[in-house]
Amino acid sequence: MCHQTVGLIARALEEVGISTLSLSSARDITRAVNPPRSAYLDFPLGHTSGRPDQPELNRDIVAAALAGFDVLSEPGSMLHMSFQWADSDDWKDAVFTPVASSNDSESDTDPGSGKYDDDRVARRDTPQYQSVADEQAALDSHDGKTCLVCVGIDL
Repeated sequence: MCHQTVGLIARALEEVGISTLSLSSARDITRAVNPPRSAYLDFPLGHTSGRPDQPELNRDIVAAALAGFDVLSEPGSMLHMSFQWADSDDWKDAVFTPVASSNDSESDTDPGSGKYDDDRVARRDTPQYQSVADEQAALDSHDGKTCLVCVGIDL
């Protein structure tokens, strides 16, 4: 689910008296969405509750995030958790560095060469679905029926 939708859901839940806390590893996006309260973890996207197969770390991260309910009193406030993905920030180089095109005649290591491919999935104006069944479910959920995800938001 996209960050913006999560922020909208969190605000709608807060309006009816249910406290929420968003756990995030995308600080800038979370700041832009401005959920009622959030806990930030400087880990790679997709690893917001820690590394796989490390249940103690996972529990510690979730417990630290939940402590945000006790310390975050201002709307839109963010708890910055101090857990470390690795001993250094070298992992960020691999995450944030574009991939060089295999048919470039210029240096594979020079990001300033302008010869780097953007390997992200193309953005489209229309929704993309994993399967025909997913597309049909999405269409059905908004075709005169109540969307189970958006209940209370699109009122």
